[in-house]
Amino acid sequence: MLNRIKICLTASAGGHSSQLLKLADSWVGRETFFVTTTEVVRERLSVFGKVYVVGECNREHPLRVIRVLVRCIKVVFGERPDVIISTGAAAGCMVCFLGKLLGAKVIWIDSITNVEKMSLSGRMVRHIADLFLVQWPELVERYKNVEYVGAVI
Repeated sequence: MLNRIKICLTASAGGHSSQLLKLADSWVGRETFFVTTTEVVRERLSVFGKVYVVGECNREHPLRVIRVLVRCIKVVFGERPDVIISTGAAAGCMVCFLGKLLGAKVIWIDSITNVEKMSLSGRMVRHIADLFLVQWPELVERYKNVEYVGAVI
C-alpha cells in the first residue's frame, strides 16, 4: 500500500531543487511527479516521473503569480497527489495550499539559506504543513510547529 501513494515533489529551479534532490532516496520506488519553474531542469528531474513546468513568479509581478497559480491548479487537481514535498519557493507554496485543499499531506523543508528567519513561503505554509523542517536549530526556538533534524546540504 505504501508504494501506491502519489508524491508531488515541488521546488523552484536552482538551489531549491538541488536541496530537494538531496533527499531523493526517500521516494525511490514511489509514484512521483515534479513541479518546477523552468525548462532548464526538466531533463534532470524527469528521472522521477512527469515534470510540470509552471513558470517563475514572485510578489513583485502579480500577473505572473496568477498565471503560475492557474498552471499549479491544473497540475494539482489533475494529478491529485497524496503527499507534497517542497523546498519552495512561490510555486511550491501554491502547490502545497492547493494539495491541502484536496487532503494531501504537506512536508515543507525550508531552505538552508534561511538562517535567521524562515522564507516568506515557509511562513505561509507552516500553518498547513503536516511536517515542517528547518535546517538551523535556532529557528526552532523562534517558530512554533517546526522541527530541526539536520541540514540537507
